[in-house]
Amino acid sequence: MLENLPVAAAVFAVLAGLVHVYIFVLESLRWTAPATRRTFGTSEEEALATRSMAYNQGWYNLFLAVGAIGGTVLALAGSGTAAVAGASILLFATGSMVAAALVLVTSDSTKLRAGSVQGFCPLVAIVLALLLG
Repeated sequence: MLENLPVAAAVFAVLAGLVHVYIFVLESLRWTAPATRRTFGTSEEEALATRSMAYNQGWYNLFLAVGAIGGTVLALAGSGTAAVAGASILLFATGSMVAAALVLVTSDSTKLRAGSVQGFCPLVAIVLALLLG
């Protein structure tokens, strides 16, 4: 089943990865910038106080992005065991993204929009991979 990753699932997995790269940039590289503070609704003081936490969290998002994008590349470029491994990595990474989005929303209901942005593409990738693959 995982040997033939549907192109539509691959597209949504890569989009999910790109969203998480963007989150990495915001959290790890631009956390204290005024535009980023507006996006996350934090003051300069809050951003300075949480810079270390955000830096660390941003890297988690980058690792998930690498899993989604790298798994997609391996699944599409490989064959046999390599394709299955790539699809497995993709499913693990996108599943983790969806789980993180659910944690975000359940921990703070005002984060529904952010959780939806974070979780929509990986959820679609999972559904398409499992239903069409």
